[in-house]
Amino acid sequence: MDRTIDLDGCVNFRDLGGYPTTGGRKLRWRVLFRSDALHALSAGDVDRLRDELRMTDIVDLRSTYELSNEGRGPLEHEPIEFHHNPLFDGDPSESERKEAAEMSLGERYLGMMRFGHEKMTNAVRRLARAKGGAVYHCAAGKDRTGVLSAVMLGALGVSDELIVADYALSGERIDEIIARVMSMKGYKDTLLDMPEDTLHAYPESMQEVLAGVASEWGSMRDYLVAGGLSEDDLDRLAEKCLD
Repeated sequence: MDRTIDLDGCVNFRDLGGYPTTGGRKLRWRVLFRSDALHALSAGDVDRLRDELRMTDIVDLRSTYELSNEGRGPLEHEPIEFHHNPLFDGDPSESERKEAAEMSLGERYLGMMRFGHEKMTNAVRRLARAKGGAVYHCAAGKDRTGVLSAVMLGALGVSDELIVADYALSGERIDEIIARVMSMKGYKDTLLDMPEDTLHAYPESMQEVLAGVASEWGSMRDYLVAGGLSEDDLDRLAEKCLD
């Protein structure tokens, strides 16, 4: 099956199905999806998500400011559960901006995992409890979405090598991703102020994250347990996503 799902209103919508786990199982197709922002979907896109992909839940990782600027789009009028779960909200201080600018992208991702530990865990909880197909997204579908993907894939037993490969797939469409984000309200100046490595999806960034997680928490599963995810929800996630 195709991992990349071409939609009129998104450029980075992907299925997480098909990845093998170290336990000998595989992620089920057409259950869990990652994406860039969904507000510009066409009527045909909406029909496809609702009828073909059987979408029941959306987890939106954007900030309150981003959500108010761009809105939810046409899916707001569909019978799909919407969960606003910003990994961070509000503007960083000048000192925080300077500190982040001196970090590598992988270090910034690890900072996001620490700062948004409870929110990251809650996003996984929401996805584990979804009744049908579930999609999570941010603006570009690369950074916040990429880190959450790594957390879930790791918790489900996918190898580090494949977690890195999944992250790096965003790099194949990076020009389209940047162009789309630059066209949205409030993002252009923010992107121009970001460190240069933010505009890439190099494997080294995710490799740094995985090494940091191993050192600080032990594993992605341990990270989620430390964030308050129950064994029942971990079992629910595996039951939902694994063949």
